[in-house]
Amino acid sequence: MQLRNNSYRYGLLSILLHWSMAILIVPLFFLGKYMVDLDYYDPWYKDAPDLHRSFGIIVAIILILRLCWRLGNIRPAIIGKPWEQHIARWVHRFFYALIFAVVISGYLITTADGQAISLFNWFEIPASLQGFENQEDIAGEFHKWLTYILILLVGLHTLAALKHHFINHDSTLSRMLGFSDPKQMEQGIDQATTYNHHNSKE
Repeated sequence: MQLRNNSYRYGLLSILLHWSMAILIVPLFFLGKYMVDLDYYDPWYKDAPDLHRSFGIIVAIILILRLCWRLGNIRPAIIGKPWEQHIARWVHRFFYALIFAVVISGYLITTADGQAISLFNWFEIPASLQGFENQEDIAGEFHKWLTYILILLVGLHTLAALKHHFINHDSTLSRMLGFSDPKQMEQGIDQATTYNHHNSKE
């Protein structure tokens, strides 16, 4: 498998970055839900938030890498009808903005009292924004609702991918898994292009 994307398929690095983020986001959501109800004497009272923050930093790093790779790389053509392509573009943009907002709000919660964030005790990210009135509470409320929206969007994104795979029978999902047949991808993209061209004349 090639490292970079082309017009028909995703390269290895895009696939790895995509699934690394997906694998982290869902468990982080449930870890966050779990840890807020822990009492002081629970053995996970300290460890769960530490893990949540550390993996949250990794999500932020992956997000930056994805954006940089996206800017310097070809993006394969989106398969589907015009409205599906339009929605797909905006969903991806919203994903990036939402994940960024979740990361920033999480950072503001932890650093509200000037505390740095440790990444698995390897190094610390200093508190640069702090001292705002009710910062922890306000950022916490934003963080909670943003993560609800994010996990809902993840679910809808998953359903859309399954719809493409099992109903449309196109390569939208399989090419992100690295299994797609180039001929099938080319055919699907050509069909979408023909559909767009035909509707543009009507």
